[in-house]
Amino acid sequence: MAEQVKVSPQFRRLCAQFARILGGESEIEEGPVCFVTRMTNLRETILGRRTRSPLVQMQMFSFESLDKSGRALCLGETAVHQNQVNRLISNLRKRGIKVTAVHNHWLKEQPRLMYMHWESVNNPVAFARKTKESIAFLG
Repeated sequence: MAEQVKVSPQFRRLCAQFARILGGESEIEEGPVCFVTRMTNLRETILGRRTRSPLVQMQMFSFESLDKSGRALCLGETAVHQNQVNRLISNLRKRGIKVTAVHNHWLKEQPRLMYMHWESVNNPVAFARKTKESIAFLG
């Protein structure tokens, strides 16, 4: 098991709340960084083989560099089917979150997957809620 990172009880509570909102599991990394993972239920094949790999299925979210006003660097990432890209971009942008990358990771996957990354300097709870609302349609 990973060594315990020394952080304030307030940071631990905030990280736990961030994870609850997003429906994932949290851990605190050196920094401190609150890192949350959540598995999707994408039904994919790569090179004709069914995959349940976390490299395909995992959504990731984090916050760090929390300042005295309660704002932090907040990041998110997920895989989406190609036909969901524009909707997710629109959902994030209308909530004031910057989409920073849309790209593929694999070749010959079915259906076609794209990976999206987004960022914001925000209150982590607000970011988690905005992200949850933005990705809710993914199922």
